[in-house]
Amino acid sequence: METQNEQWSSKLGFIYATAGTAIGLGAIWKFPYVAGTSGGGAFFLLFILFTLLIGLPLLIGEFILGRKTGKDAISTYKELAPKSAWVATGWIGVITCFIILTFYSVIGGWILIYLMNAITGQLSGLSVDQLGVEMGEIIANPWTTLGAQLVFILLTIIVVAKGIQQGIERASKVMMPALFVLLLIIAVRSLSLDGAMEGVQFLLLPDFSSITSETILFALGQALFALSLGISIMVTYSSYVPKTQSLPLAAGSIGIMNIFVALLAGLIIFPGVFTFGLEPSEGPQLIFVVLPAIFEQMMFGQLFLIAFLVLFLIAALTSAFSLLEIIVASRVKKEMSKRQKASWIIGIAAFVCGIPACLSFGVMADVEIFGLTFFDAADQLASNILMPLGALLISIFVPLKLSKTTLLNELKQGSSVASKLFMTWYFLLKYVTPIAIIVVFLDALGLFSLFY
Repeated sequence: METQNEQWSSKLGFIYATAGTAIGLGAIWKFPYVAGTSGGGAFFLLFILFTLLIGLPLLIGEFILGRKTGKDAISTYKELAPKSAWVATGWIGVITCFIILTFYSVIGGWILIYLMNAITGQLSGLSVDQLGVEMGEIIANPWTTLGAQLVFILLTIIVVAKGIQQGIERASKVMMPALFVLLLIIAVRSLSLDGAMEGVQFLLLPDFSSITSETILFALGQALFALSLGISIMVTYSSYVPKTQSLPLAAGSIGIMNIFVALLAGLIIFPGVFTFGLEPSEGPQLIFVVLPAIFEQMMFGQLFLIAFLVLFLIAALTSAFSLLEIIVASRVKKEMSKRQKASWIIGIAAFVCGIPACLSFGVMADVEIFGLTFFDAADQLASNILMPLGALLISIFVPLKLSKTTLLNELKQGSSVASKLFMTWYFLLKYVTPIAIIVVFLDALGLFSLFY
């Protein structure tokens, strides 16, 4: 039985892979439409504050857990709190990752279909209205969407089966810099559209009168979702981190990159929204309708659209890598001989379980669970219930089960600033983060509905 202690080969490799997890579809796909439905600038300002004051302390907490034990999510809690119910925290993370993978792979499939349509010229010359119709037809076609979902899952399996250095890290080192460069180029072009300044104002000028309890709660939920917190992805990824890595520096870099990509995504989408007379609250399909219309106005727009869809696919894949990795890592326990088999079994199982979500926009559109389609039910369960629950448990677990001395010693390894930041970080994690997450969690359960 071959056991191999895998590690990231470089500090940058860890940051890119973790940033890919955090950025992914959360920043590029979900942020624009959630911001669009939640007030624009006010939402974005709250999102930044919550990312810095609540998301980053929790991210560092997850990093400490993983690097200290060097184990997967479930084994980490078993080691630090043996023979206790805390191991459920790891299981919540693994189960949530599986659920998210079932509907993320659906979106990944949509991107693949759009990419093929862009390559073959089927999106060329279409108006915004026609693009909306095209999107509706694509997601309603069962065989096309299922086939694309399967291809997306297969791509994810192939990379994860190769392991940390040869698979996830190697892919992320190429994918993430390319994503940043292309996002910058497209943002510059989008800002030159006729209605660009209206879009910029919508995103960057907060209208405080538009802030409601829902806006605050959505912004906090998005801050947790965008950093992939509460599902022990960061616990598992940091278990491959050497002691020479600065955890505060890594967390800060990831938080800043996440905010920056969300900003770029907003600067790409909202100028197009106002230029083409769309509603910012268009919903999950917003990016698939607006972007092709923006590229249609550009010189060599077809090539830029293809390039963006490739990078959009990359963002989706980097998220999918981490989702599958957390589940696989919990099964193989760093025994490399088991990795490939486990990757294939779990990946195919995610595809099968994701079939109802894939069909939720077509033949199973009328099949509902508690008034929601399978796709929306999976999203609600994972994003609004299990992720906040997992985040709450982790924020309580870290200061409860690890002493201040242990936490400080772990933070100081590889970092020259940890001592100065420690008390602020500890206060935020122990007191501010749990309270904020409880608010989000109670809202997810509908307990605040009487107040707004």
